Amino acid sequence: MERKLGEQIMREFRHDRDYLDDAPILEYLNNFGATLLAARPEVRGEAGYDFYFFTVRDPMINAFALPGGFIGVHSALILAAQNESELASVLAHEIGHVAQRHVARMLGKQRQDSLIPLAAMVLAALAARSSPDAAMAMAVGGQGVAAQRQLNFSRDAEREADRVGLSILKDAGFDTSGMIAFFARMQQATRAYNDSTPAYLRSHPLTTERIADIQARTRNQRYKQRADSLDFHLMRARIRVLQDLSRQGLQDTADVFDSQLQSKARVQMAAAKYGLAFIALKQGKLGKAQELLQEAYAAAQGPSSPIQDPMLSSLSIDIKLAAGRAADAVKEADAARVKFPLSRGIARQYADSLIEAGRYDEAVNYLRDQAQLYRQEPQLQDLLAKAYAGQGKQALQHLALAESYALNGVLPAALDQLGIARRAPDASFYDQSVIDAREHDLKAQWREQMKEGQRER
Repeated sequence: MERKLGEQIMREFRHDRDYLDDAPILEYLNNFGATLLAARPEVRGEAGYDFYFFTVRDPMINAFALPGGFIGVHSALILAAQNESELASVLAHEIGHVAQRHVARMLGKQRQDSLIPLAAMVLAALAARSSPDAAMAMAVGGQGVAAQRQLNFSRDAEREADRVGLSILKDAGFDTSGMIAFFARMQQATRAYNDSTPAYLRSHPLTTERIADIQARTRNQRYKQRADSLDFHLMRARIRVLQDLSRQGLQDTADVFDSQLQSKARVQMAAAKYGLAFIALKQGKLGKAQELLQEAYAAAQGPSSPIQDPMLSSLSIDIKLAAGRAADAVKEADAARVKFPLSRGIARQYADSLIEAGRYDEAVNYLRDQAQLYRQEPQLQDLLAKAYAGQGKQALQHLALAESYALNGVLPAALDQLGIARRAPDASFYDQSVIDAREHDLKAQWREQMKEGQRER
């Protein structure tokens, strides 16, 4: 039920304009989070939580955990983190909240179904960022007041999350003093911020007492220096660009990167060049983008071997696609997927390149294999629909779109697509059988959702 609630909230998040659905950023965060989880596998608990880390565009230094293993980080927090140990300290703390199942423990004496109405309260909290009146409307009522009281964390729960977070941080090889430094900075940044959001969705303003407790726990631990990865700096540069894509926003961001170039540190210069190349791509200055990216490669170059980095390769592929150089994009994406076989973003770029090059048969074969291996990726179904459209296969195109909508939790739209697929002139007997089976399954899911909605009311 915790996972079900978390997935329900995540469906709403993914439709929010401030949700950063950016493959390189999501890939970095989830690989980074996996490093923390690998150090203490037991934090996944008996339910074996499959954690998911994501970013939302927001100027407040904040992070939050949702039931079932979903952890969100505000873009401002990532930009405020000076090194990976500081970022790890926040993620480890939020992992601690999920691992200790704080919400479930507070709701333990109530009926299990009471978890579902909490989704409305969480969404009300999210709406408070842009419309306090809308949030009030959603939260009004005795049930809402009770839910908000239940969501307030106790000091003991915060200390418990700190304890678990510190253990994760230490076992994963990060500098534990990073937690003290960054939490103190968060306290200072949020001191004047009057937030009516339930505490489960806030970074829970930190007391001097709690920071002192963390200091006491780490006093006897030896300082452990840990070098930051190049991807950490590239990811921060990418987020800085995506924070504000307005004309003035891009100019202000470019000024930040120009100042960063004054640093003679290799990774800082590489990140600044990468950020400037990303800005040039957004502005449609493709020649300049390619030139700046080559300078980023040169700045990041190690002393012994050519630099290989998925973020740099991904941006290079995007530039070639934007320039209409589909054949070159296919060649580079094919090489990149061999170098980085675990990169989901690169895999999808390869498929996109094949489609842009008009190689629809190859794209379909590749995407069908990928969709069998990664059944929960709606982006694969979107690309598959695009490839089928290139082949002129209407029924299969709309079947793929139906799967994409279903994976995103938009069942009425999925059923509409199945209806279009059924009426397609090229729908075969086999296609009709597949459509009938999927329609039966999706209608059953939709009826279940409607029943749950009635129970909430």
